[in-house]
Amino acid sequence: IMRLREPRATALIFASGKICVTGVKSTHNATLACKKFHYIIERVGFKPKEYMDFKVQNIVGTADLGFPIRLEGLLYAHSVFCSYEPELFPGLIYRLVNPRVVFLIFVSGKIVITGAKKEADLSLALTKLYPVLLEFKKVHTASTFDSIAPASQGNGKVIRSAAEKRMEEV
Repeated sequence: IMRLREPRATALIFASGKICVTGVKSTHNATLACKKFHYIIERVGFKPKEYMDFKVQNIVGTADLGFPIRLEGLLYAHSVFCSYEPELFPGLIYRLVNPRVVFLIFVSGKIVITGAKKEADLSLALTKLYPVLLEFKKVHTASTFDSIAPASQGNGKVIRSAAEKRMEEV
């Protein structure tokens, strides 16, 4: 195991001579890290190949949708693409066919996209799935206390709860 500070990367170096670089933020940084690892290995005394067969195997991305998701509803409507076992793992696994990526979708609205070979695949996949996720957005209902008696301040102004403000926006 070898680490770089700039670009921040970790390499697993195998006896076969293969190197697996992880932890970089872009494809460009991955190629730069490979070149630096190549240079370091050369300086230590090994003779690496001049030609590096560089290939991106997996890109992982994360996103926050900004709204919670009804995972059970998504599971029932898209059961061909989904698997959800809340007793085993809190996220719903959604396998998109084209581009071939996998989403981990959590109730909080946070998602992880994995399995992409190109950075463009990540954005294309999210663009395709976003309207579906929007369809299963959790709708907040005001609590019964908020709807019965709104609180008031001493000066006669009514204090609205956050739930009431959201309901007015919708």
